[in-house]
Amino acid sequence: MEDYRNKYFDNACTSFPKPAEVGNAMLKHLNEGGSYGRAAYNRIISSTRAVEETREKLGSFMGTKHFSNIVFDYNATSAINKILSGFSFKHKTVLVSPLEHNAVMRPLTLLGIKVEILPHNKDGYIAVEQISPSMIEHADMVIVNHISNVNGVVQPISQLKEVFSGTPLLVDASQSLGKVEVLADEWNIDFVAFTGHKGLLGPTGTGGFYVKNSDVLKATVVGGTGSNSASFEMPNYMPDKFQAGTPNITGIYGLQAALNNKPKNSWDWLTLHSILNELKQNSKIRVLCAEDYTFQSDVFSIFPCNEDVSGFAYKLNNEYGIQVRSGLHCSPLAHKTLGTFPKGSVRFSLSPYHTNNDLEFLYSSILNAI
Repeated sequence: MEDYRNKYFDNACTSFPKPAEVGNAMLKHLNEGGSYGRAAYNRIISSTRAVEETREKLGSFMGTKHFSNIVFDYNATSAINKILSGFSFKHKTVLVSPLEHNAVMRPLTLLGIKVEILPHNKDGYIAVEQISPSMIEHADMVIVNHISNVNGVVQPISQLKEVFSGTPLLVDASQSLGKVEVLADEWNIDFVAFTGHKGLLGPTGTGGFYVKNSDVLKATVVGGTGSNSASFEMPNYMPDKFQAGTPNITGIYGLQAALNNKPKNSWDWLTLHSILNELKQNSKIRVLCAEDYTFQSDVFSIFPCNEDVSGFAYKLNNEYGIQVRSGLHCSPLAHKTLGTFPKGSVRFSLSPYHTNNDLEFLYSSILNAI
């Protein structure tokens, strides 16, 4: 008998499956052709319209009416690099959450920026009430991984911005956009970096960033835009200022289809919380998740106490077909915070296409594999 259970639990890496409309839309563009904003014949008009409609739709997901301030890029990593490279650091000091990804930590290291970690609880949740006035005074920027890609903790973005009202805040929404509320305008967020292939269920090679005030960033990648072509300098208006070259139009077609056909969860939070509680009772593993489930997303990890993480992940896949990622997940800072460095953990990340039965199968597979 064919097994219809969804055993793919690596959606924090890249989501699968995608809505069927994603592939259809990408194939449509490949078959019909057309670049972006470079001429005025029908193919280009259609492609340009699709790109701008996707930009506007992203604005609704991001909670901003200023959708022209959304710049397309190939992923959140590239977007973060452009933001940090284009920003002027006065004090050469940045505050980060204790659960940051290397997409943030490596560019800061390359730029020679001093990094200080925000106060936090044991699970890495930022303790806003413990932030000191001195931290506020000397920080050039605050950077926060909205949802940890290791334990799934959801950080208090709006409260942080209230504390750092005069300090630029960069939100890494790689794991959060499309899954939890992001309100860039209401929260007065300065920068949001995002990717299209995780919570938004779009294709790889899509992503970008939102910038509230483009004047605070210089363009670090320049070239053709199809606009103001008589000048050797980049246009100073959005989004052209940061969009040199032809974007991934085929990917953006797919992203638009994903945004327009996003499914609702087929599993419920009560089932996930119940499974986490049961797993916590097992002395053979540590569960990495939020201490307060109010701040728990659909990502969590386990640390097998008596077995190598890669061996445990292999066993899950080989014996039960469960597909997960083990190791440090490009987030050594998070694992140092959580006490699982250098071994890392075995991570599980859900999809809206999972069902409660899939979660129950995952739970029984973990228990059998321990």
